[in-house]
Amino acid sequence: MKKNIALIFALIGWFALIAQYYLHIENRISSLLETNFRFFTYFTILVNLIVTIYFTSTAFRKHGIEGKNSGYLTAITVYITIVGATYQIILRGTWQPTGLQRIVDELLHSVMPVLTIIFWYLFENKARVKYSQISKWAIFPIVYFIVILIRGSFSGFYPYPFVDVTALGLTKVLINSLFIAIFFFIICFLYIRVGKALEK
Repeated sequence: MKKNIALIFALIGWFALIAQYYLHIENRISSLLETNFRFFTYFTILVNLIVTIYFTSTAFRKHGIEGKNSGYLTAITVYITIVGATYQIILRGTWQPTGLQRIVDELLHSVMPVLTIIFWYLFENKARVKYSQISKWAIFPIVYFIVILIRGSFSGFYPYPFVDVTALGLTKVLINSLFIAIFFFIICFLYIRVGKALEK
């Protein structure tokens, strides 16, 4: 059952990512090379890609991408929970997509987070996930943040308004990022705590 569910979730993920890439290229306002760079600077895209690869691996490999270790699923569930929550709380009101873009938008920001949480609830070995793993989970978002700031300083493009140094200034961006970091650690602790409670 686990592999079948993972395959269905993977197919949904790949459809959303491929459709979003098509729309991104179709509506580009910069060169093809720059458009491709920008596509992969969105945290939403990177996290959905990681999640979809995880589901694909789980569907086709004996032990999936994490083998016999625990924690990977919780980590990506934290990431995509942040993607969904940030969109619903901060970004949803900033634009009104229509047609295929609206479908893709909901898949990436609403459907995939919910599906990942369901998969985590059903299949994560929650008792073996440790609080000490949080520091490792934080590496990806920290590196991502540093990269988009460095690239933005050269290109002038920032993927999200709350990290736009040009519009807000570096101090405000750092404050915004601090709040997101606090939210990240809260979500991590909640997943581990809830997971351990569920396993009792």
